[in-house]
Amino acid sequence: MMRFSLARFFSGCTLLAASVAAANADSGGNSVPLNQKYKQECAACHTPYPPGMLPAASWKRIMGSLEKHYGTDASVDEATLRDLGVWLGANAGTYKRVQEDPPEDRITRSAWFLREHNAREVPPDTWKRASVGSPSNCVACHTQAAQGSFRERDIRIPK
Repeated sequence: MMRFSLARFFSGCTLLAASVAAANADSGGNSVPLNQKYKQECAACHTPYPPGMLPAASWKRIMGSLEKHYGTDASVDEATLRDLGVWLGANAGTYKRVQEDPPEDRITRSAWFLREHNAREVPPDTWKRASVGSPSNCVACHTQAAQGSFRERDIRIPK
């Protein structure tokens, strides 16, 4: 008799999602379409970061501490927490760009983010502009960030 294992099921989903994410990343394609609940709950306060920008362990920690989410109470009901946790875990970054948990689980402190936004590419004074504000304000420069696209051709650094 074959026993159903939820852990095995999610592991399979994670592997499948990782393969798709890697193929999309390598081909320059868009990331996974954003979950409606994710857009409703998370994008109400900040850029809806694509799940592939962080590894699953980071998403798990973030979802496990929403009552103190970077200084804000971002708690959601149990069903939403479960659904978003499964979706984020299944679509988390596993490809070569997302190899380690960034400090404090912050995308802006990850090695790949710092490489992409180095001082040659983004002068340090850019972050101080009122129209930008901080490195976490992706939509300030990435005109299609809300749709999950961060292609270079869509970058417009504001004055």
